[in-house]
Amino acid sequence: MPFADCQSGSEIAMVGSVSDPARFTMPLDIVPSVCPHDCPSTCALEVERLDAKTIGRVRGAGENSYTAGVVCAKTARYAERVHHKDRLTVPLLRTGPKGTGQFKEIGWDEALDRVADAFKAATAKYGPETVWPYYYAGTMGLVMRDGIHRLRHVMRYSGQDSTICIALTDAGWLAGHGVKRGLDPREMQDSDLIVMWGGNPVATQVNVMTHVAKARKERGAKLVHIDVYRNGTAEAADIFIMVRPGTDGALAAAVGHVLLKEGYADREYLARYTDFSPEVEAHYASRTPEWAEAICGVPAQEIVDFARLYGRSERAFMRVGYGFSRSRNGAAQLHAATCLPALAGKWKRKGGGALYSNSAIYPWNKTMIEGKDRIDPKVRLLDQSRIGPVLIGEPDALKGGPPVTAMLVQNTNPAVVAPEQNKVIQGLLREDLFLCVHEQLPTDTVRYADVVLPATTFLEHDDIYQGGGHTFVLMGAKAIEPYAQSRSNHEVLQGLAKRLGAEHPGFDMTAWELADWTLKASGLPDAATLKEQRWHDCVIPFERAHFLDGFGTPDKRFRFRPDWSAIGPGFAAMPSFPDHLDTIEKASEEHPFRMTTSPARQFLNTSFTEMPTSVAREIRPSLLMHPDDAAGLGIAEGSKVRVGNRRGDLLLHAKMFDGLRPGVVVAEGIWPNSRHVEGRGINVLVGADAAPPAGGAVFHDIAVWVRPE
Repeated sequence: MPFADCQSGSEIAMVGSVSDPARFTMPLDIVPSVCPHDCPSTCALEVERLDAKTIGRVRGAGENSYTAGVVCAKTARYAERVHHKDRLTVPLLRTGPKGTGQFKEIGWDEALDRVADAFKAATAKYGPETVWPYYYAGTMGLVMRDGIHRLRHVMRYSGQDSTICIALTDAGWLAGHGVKRGLDPREMQDSDLIVMWGGNPVATQVNVMTHVAKARKERGAKLVHIDVYRNGTAEAADIFIMVRPGTDGALAAAVGHVLLKEGYADREYLARYTDFSPEVEAHYASRTPEWAEAICGVPAQEIVDFARLYGRSERAFMRVGYGFSRSRNGAAQLHAATCLPALAGKWKRKGGGALYSNSAIYPWNKTMIEGKDRIDPKVRLLDQSRIGPVLIGEPDALKGGPPVTAMLVQNTNPAVVAPEQNKVIQGLLREDLFLCVHEQLPTDTVRYADVVLPATTFLEHDDIYQGGGHTFVLMGAKAIEPYAQSRSNHEVLQGLAKRLGAEHPGFDMTAWELADWTLKASGLPDAATLKEQRWHDCVIPFERAHFLDGFGTPDKRFRFRPDWSAIGPGFAAMPSFPDHLDTIEKASEEHPFRMTTSPARQFLNTSFTEMPTSVAREIRPSLLMHPDDAAGLGIAEGSKVRVGNRRGDLLLHAKMFDGLRPGVVVAEGIWPNSRHVEGRGINVLVGADAAPPAGGAVFHDIAVWVRPE
C-alpha cells in the first residue's frame, strides 16, 4: 500500500466543512486550547468545534494578556492539518525497500508487539543503549513531548542531548545571566526602544509584534531590527541593520565601545551588579566601529548612530531570538549582544533589559512525566544534532558505545530537519536498523520506518504547556475525538512499557492524571482548576525579573567575563570577553557564498509544509540571491541553480532579491525532501559538527558554491 504524498499541496478533504452546516451534529461551540508548536508564544487558543470530530477556524484568546486575540495564519487554518486527507489512520508495516513508502495495514497489537520484540532483540544483542528513543518539539506539551524520557530512563536506553534548537543560545545567555529568564514580554508596551535581534517575529512569533505595536502607539517607541537580510520584521522596523551572517558579536562589541566612549555606560550599575573591570573596558576600547565594519559590513557611522540611540533610550527592551543558535559562534554572539543592557544599566527601569526565554520561572516537578527518579547517569547521551554520524557509526558520535540498531521517533522528522542529511538518509536506509515512527502524516522520515503508528493532534488529547516567550502555564484539554485509529504519544508509551516490562507509576496514569500530578507536585493549580481558568500566570516580581536582587551566577553579578568551563566541554574555544568569535564556516574561493536557511513565514520547521495554503503561498524551494551575484553567474529569475559544498548539493530555483548583501544567499523554509527537484533537501549542506561550548546545530552557518544548471 504505497501512501499518497501528503506534501503535494493537494486540497484537503474535510468532514463537515464550514460551508455545509447541515452536516454538523451539534451546535457550533468555542472550546479553549493551546498551540502546541515549537514557538515561544505558546498561544492561548479559541477553537471552533463543529461537531465531536470536526473543527473550523482557530483564533487567539482575547482574554489572555500575551496572546491578546492574535494568532499566526498557520494556526488559524489548523483545520487543514487536522482534517488533511493524508492523515495516517492505522498502524502500518513496511513491505518494500526502505524509503519507498510501501506498507500494509496491521492492527495496534501486532504493531506494538513488533516494536517491543525488535527492542528486546536489539537489547539482547548489544545491550539497552543500542535503543535510541528520539524526539523533539513537534508538540511542546509536557506530557506528550517529554514522556518518552520515562521509557528511556526505566529501560536504560540511550539518552538524547537535545542540541538542535537552543543549545548555543542557552549557553550564551547563561554565560552572562546565570539563569534562563528575563523580562515579562508585556513590558514592551512600556518601552521607548525595542531591539529585535536574531529573530524575525513577523514570520515566526507574531504576538511579539502585537506588543511592539502597543509601544509604538502609546509611547512612540522605535523598533530596531538586526538581521542578515530584509525580511518581514525588517520591513516593519523603523531602523534595519543588516549584518553579515555570523558577525553579530563584532557589531555588539563595537556598540559597547561607543557606549563607554561617549558616556552612555551606567558605571554605578556596573559596579553594583556586574563583574565589569579595567580589563573589560580595555577590551571594549579596542573594538572600534571601524574594526567591526570590516567584519560585519555595517558602516561605522551606522554603528555609532545605533549605539547613541540605544544609549539615550532609558527604556530599551532587547528581544533576542534563536537565530543566534544557528551559527558556530552563536553562544559568543548572544553573550556579546546581551552584555549591552548591563553595560548601559537598562535593567533598572520597567520596559528596559532583555528577554531570551522565561522557561526557568516555572517550578516544574517532572518526575512522573519523565521518570527522573530512574535516571542512570552512566547511560550514554547521544547528540540529537549528530544523528547522521550516529546512525552511520562514527565512533566519536557513538561515545564509545554500541551501534544504534533500534529507534522510536516521536514529534520530529529527522530525515528532513537534521544536519548532514546525506548521512542521516544513509543511516536510515540500514537494514539492521529497526525504526518505528509515530506520526500524524506521512513525512519523509515515515518512508524509512519499519512500523508506522498514527498519532493524535493536540486537539485530540490532554496536555499542559508553558510559554518560554511569556509567563503562562496553560491547559490544553482534549477538544475532539482522535482521528481514525490514532493514539497519543502517552498511549503508545504505555503500550510499549507493558510489553517491555517497564514499570513506573507514570505508565499507569492517564494523560490527564499525569498532568494533574505534575501540576500539584509543582505547586501550581490542579488540572481541573487550570482547565476552568484556562491559564495561570507565573510572572515573577519586577525586582527578580530585572535581576535587581542579583543575577543567577554564583556571585550574583552579570558576567562580562564568563566562566565558559561551567557551560560546556568546548569552553577552550570561547572568547574571554564579549567579542566576535572567528569560528564560522567562511566563504572561500571554492565556496564564495555564505548561506542561511531562515524560517519561511508559512512553515514552522517541517510543520505546516503539508498544508495546501502554506504550500501555495511559499510556492517552491527557492534561493534568494542578490541580482549582482546572479548576473555575474548568468543566473536568471526562476532558473534552476545547483547549490553545494563538500557535504552534497541540491537544486533550487533562483529568486532575485536586493534585500541581502552580495555574497550572501538565503533559502527560506525546510521543505520536504520530496518537494525538491532531486529529492534532496536543504540540510544536505549543513554540517553536524558540535559547536562550542556545548554543541548545537548550525543551520545559518554554511559556505556554498552556486552554479547555473
